Amino acid sequence: MNVIVTKSRYEIELMREAGKVVAACHAALADFIKPGVSTHQIDQFVENFIVANHMEPAQKGYNGYPFAACTSVNDVICHGFPSNYVLQDGDLITVDMVALNKGLHGDSAWSYAVGSVSPLTKRLLEVTHRALFVGIEQAILGNQISDIGHAIQIYVEGEGFSVVRDYIGHGIGRQMHEKPEVLHYGPPHKGPRIRKGMAFTIEPMVNTGSYETKLEQDGWTVRTIDGSLSAQYEHTLVITDNGPEILTQL
Repeated sequence: MNVIVTKSRYEIELMREAGKVVAACHAALADFIKPGVSTHQIDQFVENFIVANHMEPAQKGYNGYPFAACTSVNDVICHGFPSNYVLQDGDLITVDMVALNKGLHGDSAWSYAVGSVSPLTKRLLEVTHRALFVGIEQAILGNQISDIGHAIQIYVEGEGFSVVRDYIGHGIGRQMHEKPEVLHYGPPHKGPRIRKGMAFTIEPMVNTGSYETKLEQDGWTVRTIDGSLSAQYEHTLVITDNGPEILTQL
């Protein structure tokens, strides 16, 4: 799909419902995630939560992906496979999930500190979380899509971290991934104008070391090239006359 599809009020309402379920699941995960919990248990938690709210875990089966959630630990940037790995005190984990509600999607990733984490990990989480909202602040009528990524890059690099280039935000609606592409880096004033009814994700992935990535043999798991830590925060939002409405927060 190469055109940007603006969303109707009906579609936005279904996405809003999906987003609330995803947000509620993330809120519940904040208490569930602790040392001794396996990433497989987290995946089961996500699947059960979404299904209990009468929606579908949209990532399960997407392009052959076998799980309801992506669980990315420490140097894994994104698309980490749930497994028997048991979280350790000091780990960092990102959980990414998508709920499908009557044909419309809500998508959000969130990073969590496991137990007591290092000062570097804590600062990475704070900067990455702030970077998401630095980007959202640029998602206003009249701006261009690249204004979002430019603001994120300037902020993140100013804090001494790097922004992943190979994985980006995206339009969302009836498809999990639609136009426009939302980069988290680059020059300002490029790409499509932001207009009412556009729905997309902003999801900066921030590393403590190099922004470069490597893909594991499973064809999904993406790691930092130098073993440095990575964090990610993602919201789905829709553009309104009054600015961006975040659909994936309570």
